[in-house]
Amino acid sequence: MTLAESQKPSPAVPRILMIDTLRGVALLAMASYHFTWDLEFFSYLDPGTATQGLWKVYARLIASSFLFLAGISLVLAHYPNIRWRSFWKRFAIVAGAAAAISIATLIALPNEWIFFGILHGIAVASLVGLAFVRLPPLVSGGAAALIVALMVIDGYVAPGSLRSAVFDPKYLAWLGFAQTPPRSNDFVPLFPWLAALLAGVFVARLAIRRQWLTTLSRVQARPNLLTRAGRHSLLIYLLHQPVLIAIVYLLSIAVPPPQADPRESYMRACESGCVGSGNGEALCRSFCSCTADGLQAQSLITPMQEGSINPQTDERVIALAQECSMLNQ
Repeated sequence: MTLAESQKPSPAVPRILMIDTLRGVALLAMASYHFTWDLEFFSYLDPGTATQGLWKVYARLIASSFLFLAGISLVLAHYPNIRWRSFWKRFAIVAGAAAAISIATLIALPNEWIFFGILHGIAVASLVGLAFVRLPPLVSGGAAALIVALMVIDGYVAPGSLRSAVFDPKYLAWLGFAQTPPRSNDFVPLFPWLAALLAGVFVARLAIRRQWLTTLSRVQARPNLLTRAGRHSLLIYLLHQPVLIAIVYLLSIAVPPPQADPRESYMRACESGCVGSGNGEALCRSFCSCTADGLQAQSLITPMQEGSINPQTDERVIALAQECSMLNQ
């Protein structure tokens, strides 16, 4: 069972091993990113390392590749005829795995639990993408291009033009239009990530129209380790992170990470989250410095970092954040 929709082309077309291999490469990249995140979580790396700069770009490329390959596999499995029984079976497996991750992270990391991550995104985007499978390729390609164009407008031409506080609650934030996206360790909202899956649908439909599939099936004649991993990507996705966390945990016992200054750690994490929400660096630096001073004065930094107080519900932290927000307006 794969992380994306299982690839089962028509009998006339051999299985395209290259797609499984590319999915295996994406799995390897994902594991390397998660290992970096784990090292940061255990304080071997500076706070914010995995969520900013090139690592942030790397994470987005990995998510895009999974969705793109899911779009290709969706076409190969359901064109020209949608195999409804097969689709719903695989949808239930992916959605069930997504629900399991949500429950597990809600227990382990209640403040940053995964309510709509990559598996949730693949499941819902596949539902939407199914409507494009039998349409002309230009329809899915045009829809993907339109989403990218709107994303550019919202991010650079008219920042925040498509966003509203109405979408801030988690039951609507998954659409991708939240003004202040909820905190989560993996957030892949439908917009704009649907564009990657639709791009995959477009490429696959174009390949069928141009009769490229037989040629593509000859690019790789024999499976390799990455190919085999790609065929079982859902299982690997579910198991790899617990294994990596266990490895880093054992490492932390044998070689404990250096103790960082609590205020410095808070400042880095605060600024990273603030800038990641679309605020300017100068504003974030001033706001975080203000809150750090207040938290330190009330001896709240360490308890907050240890998880003994919840910054989203603690009245002292909320009042301090509101005060600092007003001072930096």
